[in-house]
Amino acid sequence: MKVIIPVAGYATRLYPLTENKPKALLEVKGRPILEHIVKRIEELPNVSEIFIVSNGKYFQNFDQWLKGFSSNVSIKILNDGTKSNEDRKGQVGDIQFVIEQEKIDDNLLVVAGDNLFNFSLRPAYCFFKEKNLVVNGLWDSQSLEVAKQQGIGVIDGSGKLVDFQEKDENPKSTLISLGIYFFPKEKVSLFKKFIEEGNDPDKMGYFMIWLLKNDKVYGYAYKEKWFDIGWHSALEKSRKEFEPLGKQMP
Repeated sequence: MKVIIPVAGYATRLYPLTENKPKALLEVKGRPILEHIVKRIEELPNVSEIFIVSNGKYFQNFDQWLKGFSSNVSIKILNDGTKSNEDRKGQVGDIQFVIEQEKIDDNLLVVAGDNLFNFSLRPAYCFFKEKNLVVNGLWDSQSLEVAKQQGIGVIDGSGKLVDFQEKDENPKSTLISLGIYFFPKEKVSLFKKFIEEGNDPDKMGYFMIWLLKNDKVYGYAYKEKWFDIGWHSALEKSRKEFEPLGKQMP
């Protein structure tokens, strides 16, 4: 399985912290956010390579970080060539950029680079292996107000995703999309199809809405803590409440 971590956003809501430093390299509990994510990915079996896709502004930051970081999985940093918020490829665009650049023909895990979570990816991975279909990681916010600000999924009793909304004023559930997605090898080509049909490549939420009309998708819901590092208050909360992986962290 290959892994893509998109970190090519410009994080303008976190200025001045991110004027010269990418969000994924901001520290929480003594480590960059990105390292906590990688350590969780390392727990999974059969991961052969991690691709971290950045942009022209922050590529050197990630390149420098990698020189001082040790992982038991091969990691490669890619530069999508964009320079600002105005010319960004968008999350779906960056994923397809990596798929084309690296000729990915394998099961695929996508993990957004601003994710912090106090749970293992193994249960969602096992669910994915059982279904052999697209699986969207979800988190129960238990709040419709919070759900209004996020992409949310609606699942039935079997875990099948029956609806997806992107920042809707009237959310149908409190299950927030985590920015964690498992794709079987046979479904990886759908990113290209989505873009070729002229759809908006900015957010994965748009892709999920489109995907539900074209395919069967499942959701795996977590209840443990999750932090979306999108603004200053969320970053401060994560610095107080996030629990690192523990003794497996070197």
